[in-house]
Amino acid sequence: MASYEGMAEITDEGVKKHFRNREPFEALFELIWNGFDANSKTVKVVLNCNDMDGLESIEIIDEGDGIDLTSLDKSFKNFFESSKKNNDDKHGSQGIGRLSFHMLCANATWFTRRNNVDGRIDIDASAIRKFNWQDIEPSDQYAYISSLKSGTCVLLRNFTGSNKVPLRDDLKKKLSKEFGWFLALNKEKSLLLDGELITIPSHDLHEVNKVVGGHSVNIRVIRWDEKPSSEKSFNYLIKNNHEVIEKQHSKANNKVSFFTSAYAFSDVLERYDIDGLQMDSSHQETKRLINQIYREMTEFQREIYDQYLVKHVDREIQRFEENGYFPSYNGVPEEYARVRKANTKRLVKEIYISDPQVFNNVGKKPAKILIRLLDKILVSNENDSVFEVLEGVLDLSEMSMESLAEHLRTTTLENIVSTIEVLKKRQHAVHCLKEVMENRFLEVLETPDLQKIIESNTWLFGPQYTTLGAEEDDFTRISKNLRERINGIDGITAGDIEQEKLIDGAKRQVDLFLARKMKAFDARGNSIFKCVIVEIKRPSVSLNKKHLQQLDDYAEIVSKYPSFNSDKMHFELILIGRKISKDDFQIKQRKESLRHCAEYGLVSETPKIKCYVKDWFTIIDEFELNNSYLLDNLNTKLESLSEQSTNKLVHQLQQS
Repeated sequence: MASYEGMAEITDEGVKKHFRNREPFEALFELIWNGFDANSKTVKVVLNCNDMDGLESIEIIDEGDGIDLTSLDKSFKNFFESSKKNNDDKHGSQGIGRLSFHMLCANATWFTRRNNVDGRIDIDASAIRKFNWQDIEPSDQYAYISSLKSGTCVLLRNFTGSNKVPLRDDLKKKLSKEFGWFLALNKEKSLLLDGELITIPSHDLHEVNKVVGGHSVNIRVIRWDEKPSSEKSFNYLIKNNHEVIEKQHSKANNKVSFFTSAYAFSDVLERYDIDGLQMDSSHQETKRLINQIYREMTEFQREIYDQYLVKHVDREIQRFEENGYFPSYNGVPEEYARVRKANTKRLVKEIYISDPQVFNNVGKKPAKILIRLLDKILVSNENDSVFEVLEGVLDLSEMSMESLAEHLRTTTLENIVSTIEVLKKRQHAVHCLKEVMENRFLEVLETPDLQKIIESNTWLFGPQYTTLGAEEDDFTRISKNLRERINGIDGITAGDIEQEKLIDGAKRQVDLFLARKMKAFDARGNSIFKCVIVEIKRPSVSLNKKHLQQLDDYAEIVSKYPSFNSDKMHFELILIGRKISKDDFQIKQRKESLRHCAEYGLVSETPKIKCYVKDWFTIIDEFELNNSYLLDNLNTKLESLSEQSTNKLVHQLQQS
């Protein structure tokens, strides 16, 4: 049985120096690439563990061409060279992958079959430049290879150190990121880990057809959600058999969080010879077409990037807001704060899109400082100064600079117009609500009417209730069921009606109930579920100590309900009526005792539950007082509502 011993033309230290900055598990990448480079359609990785879940061996199996045992000098002796030289379709074009195993283990054995010849090659990490080869009988061939016409199995044993091979699930993710671009291009290829198919990472596929020099060119671009682990963004020229004939680095490599693999297919590529004579006129013409194809690929990726960047920036600004980068605007009217924040967001977005490097990978503290300085300058009548600063430091195109300048010129006017528009709408809504509560409250009998009015104007309860969000079925159902445990919650007596003659009309009305659960932040910035429950007594009822007791009972029931015991659930229970009874003492006394909390209507407070009692007339007055300066200066003419029908008033309030 023939055998052979050879030496790679590099020192042991030279081999190890080459892999010094690589992660040990990347040795598996190199050996898997060798399998695909050998024209295998499938490569399998098998992890063999002992009874204690310790890793005993790893097998990398391919069904490719096998190793040519008659030319080991070329394939194992010459480091930085291989038979795959000058072939962009092959990953291991420098012949280095075979020795990477030393990062993982002490011993590697190649079992291979090619042209009906079976062989075995052994290398020890302690003398890595030395390899031993011997012929073997088919009966001695490794089990995985014995049934194949050709192929190779690399067996890794005696692992050095600990935790060099990631856990199975983590290794799956790493293999997906490393080989995703290759598997996406070569649909007929597959990679398996312990029999499980490695999937392609999440991505978007974009495709366009172009005509270059009379030739149809199909361009496909894969935009990856995450950067592939080693492969940079390349533009590939592909023959119809999916062979890569040439590749160039993409200009997308320096884009913010933008990772692509771009492929071009065309009949002109079928006859392209990368090693053709440079002086040949036919080759020069083909080369000119190739350069034009690359330009078309770059332009298409630029279009994709422009669309992606807008979405990326929107997500980043949302992240900025969730992490508290924008000012809190304490002490200013809620509506002015909302418009001001929206204006600052637009400016940040414009700058981010114009030059993404300004905010890309910036730390939390510098980002907060920058955003808050921009916010201050925007309301200081120094918009032109902002533009002068940005023009001096940003690397912007003329079009981007014009867009930014236009935004800064119009931002103050947009701010004013938006504020006036919202304020006018809310002033009109308050005007209509006041008319309903003063003169029409017995006519608004239908629950759906009042329900829609309340849902359209939740800002009336206070700035923090501007948007209560969509109804959450489970939470609403549970809250309603708990409410029904309170004795007499829906009943009314003569003591609830200050004008006894109105009691018949009051009985035809019903109370309203809203319950919403939404994501929010507590005073320390921690994420919580904010649970808002609103009990609205029928307009003819005056609130008194009975209703206060019902509110307290409801708070106690909520506090004891198992599903609501989470520290992440905070409750605000709000009781609203047309007015508080003139004979009431307890509601007024409780509100007075908590006046120092500076929260209108607060009657009780625990770490998780706050209870409020509010009346519609005080709510209306509070709006007018909070916005008195702007309302007085606008001097809006409010029309008389006495001639309008109740149905029309209700409809207007529902549209607010």
